[in-house]
Amino acid sequence: MSLLIVDNCINCDVCEPECPNSAISMGPNIYVIDPNLCTECVGHYDTPQCMEVCPVDCISKDPDHAESAEQLQSKFRQLTGQA
Repeated sequence: MSLLIVDNCINCDVCEPECPNSAISMGPNIYVIDPNLCTECVGHYDTPQCMEVCPVDCISKDPDHAESAEQLQSKFRQLTGQA
């Protein structure tokens, strides 16, 4: 699954620089995660770094973008040119 930032985001700016895929950007009101770029840090880290640093726990799995571990790994390879 891709990850999702929910409405209780306080725009603290700590998640964006932690994303190795540059999937996090400022949206109209809060930060957003591009599901086409989010690999949940698969291939880079053992855990999603944005979730690790978020002080208000406003990042969760996005039920609208379900992906298996294999799909996330494949996306990682594609994004990094290892396909």
